[in-house]
Amino acid sequence: MANIGYARVSSIDQNEARQLEAFKKIPCDKVFLDKLSGKNMARPQLSAMLDYVREGDTVIVTEYARLARSVRDLLTIIDKLQAKGVAVISQKENLDTKTPQGKLMLTIFGALAEFEREVIKERQREGIEIAKQQGKYAGRKPVSYDEKLLRKECALWRSGKQTATETMKKVGLKPNTFYRTVKKFGL
Repeated sequence: MANIGYARVSSIDQNEARQLEAFKKIPCDKVFLDKLSGKNMARPQLSAMLDYVREGDTVIVTEYARLARSVRDLLTIIDKLQAKGVAVISQKENLDTKTPQGKLMLTIFGALAEFEREVIKERQREGIEIAKQQGKYAGRKPVSYDEKLLRKECALWRSGKQTATETMKKVGLKPNTFYRTVKKFGL
């Protein structure tokens, strides 16, 4: 029966010290830390933690938003933990996920975290739109390339005289841009 801490910050630049400090209130035998967005469950330390925990363990988080930013992902994670006989304690929300009331409150907190993420994305879109109107944001600069060279090299590629990778190097395009451009010109 171990206490397992799980902490997450959204990027490498963010500091996890606040969460790690909070784990001193309920000492953890092991801590898993992701420095990735909680927008989905594709996080290496989350996966490692889910594999590591055993029946009787307790996962400690500072708040449920550290586990997931969508209600669906949060409930999926909680279900996986409960199926293994693992309890979850959130220091901020102070809920017991084993009771129906706790599960209801978990869903509400998860919905609030998801709402918060959507509001942040909406503000970001609005900010970009305002910056565009003011001429301060133009999006990504288009990639420049020599269309004549592209056509010549694509003909060699299509005839099997060189690989797509060789063609990309010669025209100076990365794979996504290369294939999008080839499709655009029907090469």
